[in-house]
Amino acid sequence: MATCVADETTGLIDSVGPGQLGDPTPCTGWTVRDLINHVTADATMLSISAEQGSVSDEMTGQLMGGDNLGDDYRGAWKAASERSLTLFARPGALEKTTKLPFGEMPAGVWLNLNIFDVATHAADLARASGQTITDTDLLEAALEIGRQMLSPEMRRPGVFDAEQPVPADAAIADRLLAFAGRKI
Repeated sequence: MATCVADETTGLIDSVGPGQLGDPTPCTGWTVRDLINHVTADATMLSISAEQGSVSDEMTGQLMGGDNLGDDYRGAWKAASERSLTLFARPGALEKTTKLPFGEMPAGVWLNLNIFDVATHAADLARASGQTITDTDLLEAALEIGRQMLSPEMRRPGVFDAEQPVPADAAIADRLLAFAGRKI
């Protein structure tokens, strides 16, 4: 599943032109560049947690508040996601305990949370850039992960807002975005 979300996100990012980086996304207050920067930071945090077992508050602040893209947003994402996938493919990597600023958990749980987050942001990116995610099974799986893992305490403005109404027959990308608090 991690490879699927990385591949789908890579395809979306590769299709974003430099002139679209300042465009708004459904993720309130974020531009396309902000969103790519965030998923690149997430992939980097995954790598650090797989290598070191923890991500310090200081490093989290740098990643979440800094520029992780430089002049090559496509290359930065690819390098971060490929590194993360390689590290999490190691035998036993998913069973390790990971310590993050927001809690301690098995690395497999952290990976699933990240799959949900990156798939949601891929849907944001697709909508913002006029693209479509073709892997509907990935979106269904991400929504199911979100329903299992996103507790009410994790919902707060600017992260995951309250679930928004959406018709039951809406496209899976719209249902995922509405679950994550986006107004559809």
